[in-house]
Amino acid sequence: MAVYTDVTADELQAYLADYDLGSLLSCKGIAEGVENSNFLLHTSRGHYILTLYEKRVAEADLPFFIGLMEHLAARGLTCPQPVKNRAGQALGRIAGRPCAIVTFLDGMWLRRPGVAHCHALGGALAALHLAGRDFPMERRNALSVDGWRPLFEAAEARADEVTPGLAEAVETALASLEGAWPDALPRGVIHADLFPDNVFFLGDRVSGLIDFYFACTDTLAYDVAICLNAWCFEPDGAYNVTKGRALLDGYGKVRPLSRDESAALPVLCRGAALRFLLTRLYDWFSRPAGALVKPKDPMEYYRKLRFHQTVGCARDYGVDAA
Repeated sequence: MAVYTDVTADELQAYLADYDLGSLLSCKGIAEGVENSNFLLHTSRGHYILTLYEKRVAEADLPFFIGLMEHLAARGLTCPQPVKNRAGQALGRIAGRPCAIVTFLDGMWLRRPGVAHCHALGGALAALHLAGRDFPMERRNALSVDGWRPLFEAAEARADEVTPGLAEAVETALASLEGAWPDALPRGVIHADLFPDNVFFLGDRVSGLIDFYFACTDTLAYDVAICLNAWCFEPDGAYNVTKGRALLDGYGKVRPLSRDESAALPVLCRGAALRFLLTRLYDWFSRPAGALVKPKDPMEYYRKLRFHQTVGCARDYGVDAA
């Protein structure tokens, strides 16, 4: 989450006049994250999140995101629910941006998730994949392998300002993945951005999943690879195979990976690392002036990519049999 666009008090009051949310008591910008502008609303009827969509979120995709959250909740997954105005509409416009209000979830995200949290996260991810099987809408993943080269080309000229030799290393990794990316694995709805700050916990139990604005139709095991990258590396950059095994075990207890999916994990993990390296590299040089957001370090994912390039098989991630 982040704040790129400010909303005046008058704009907010006028917008909320169409909702049955009670009186507005406070509105606070949320600085974490890098994508949309988000505000915590406190009204006389409770807490809500107002999201203004910008940057990579296409307005035409918003019905997919809104519909997906409603679909997943109807199948027992705890996620934010879009709040509709008196006309029955969940989408609106404020400060020149498309927007929506969603419900606020209890719990907190963890800066240092442990093994038990990784296990719970794996189960929640698999539950999401199963719950999305009959979702009728589809959305292409614009940040899959065919979207990486345009991102690289936009940042290539300045990549070596981050670290010498980065442009050449990324080009080599990208060319390799373009030739090796699997296209015959099981597909369905994926979250595509299930980082720790998008998962709420109460103790060791997942209390909710948030931020579905990268969700799309893609390879299910790619979502697992994204989570291995996001959850199973320590601050010093080392991969924690115990956390990886816990995440994969939690996932497999709900939706077992096929042999082909397990075998593809090394290339999928390389791809996931490169995807976030490239979007972070792009954001590093594209931060809007005055935005209440801190761009994330692309080097974190460069180091992860280098680790994945040394992996020989899925056992290195904690898969018991591959």
